[in-house]
Amino acid sequence: MRREASERQAAMSQKSETPSGGDIYQLLLEASKKKRREKRAQLLQPLGIKEFFEEGSISIDKRTCEGVECKLCIEACPTNALYWKSGEVGIVEELCVFCTACVSNCIVDNCIQVSRRRPDGETERFSTPSDVLTLLNAIGSKKRVDVIKSRFPPMEAYLKMYG
Repeated sequence: MRREASERQAAMSQKSETPSGGDIYQLLLEASKKKRREKRAQLLQPLGIKEFFEEGSISIDKRTCEGVECKLCIEACPTNALYWKSGEVGIVEELCVFCTACVSNCIVDNCIQVSRRRPDGETERFSTPSDVLTLLNAIGSKKRVDVIKSRFPPMEAYLKMYG
């Protein structure tokens, strides 16, 4: 009997060591993320814009922004996530697809900061047009190499066919 009681007590103490609050917090966090994704999909669907990134963030440094004079980021935004509001550029984060069009058109370096996470888990951060152009060049180069590899056989196969 003592043995059974001590086993029950050990089992109870193991259960109490696992914080149930963490589980509830995790469930609430997942539910919140799911609701946010559904809302984004509902907002972006009429625009016909596909989402390529798991998550991200966008911010504008209001001290360096010269939006009054240029508004180039607002004009470049394909989803209208950026808009003009009471003398400054506003952001509707639910509409932003983190495409970095605003960063590449901004006339002030480090004014707009975009951070995004790719489906493979890689995180990218941009705050200057040169950052965006460097990434786009790398992506374009990789796609060109992949197309060439898919269209032309490797050297060994070529030599077997014609050698």
